[in-house]
Amino acid sequence: QIPFTHEVELSVIYKNQKLETAYLADFICYDSVIIEVKALDNLTSKEESQPINYLKATRLELGLLINFGHTSLEYKRYIYSPDTTKPTQKTL
Repeated sequence: QIPFTHEVELSVIYKNQKLETAYLADFICYDSVIIEVKALDNLTSKEESQPINYLKATRLELGLLINFGHTSLEYKRYIYSPDTTKPTQKTL
């Protein structure tokens, strides 16, 4: 019963101009939380940068990167502020 939108296309703005390319977020829940889901043995900086870029594009405050492919469930929480994006990592 969690409200969500699946595969949300996010516009990319660079120097006040909308680019032709777009991001595709896996989920946006409650119209305020970006969820990116992976199934990889190890996350790389490429996967970790996705939620940060999505937060910057949408100006939403909270993003989650969830990895089901690790030996146990792994997730990282990202909090966006206009000055910086601060990742907080939690692993179960």
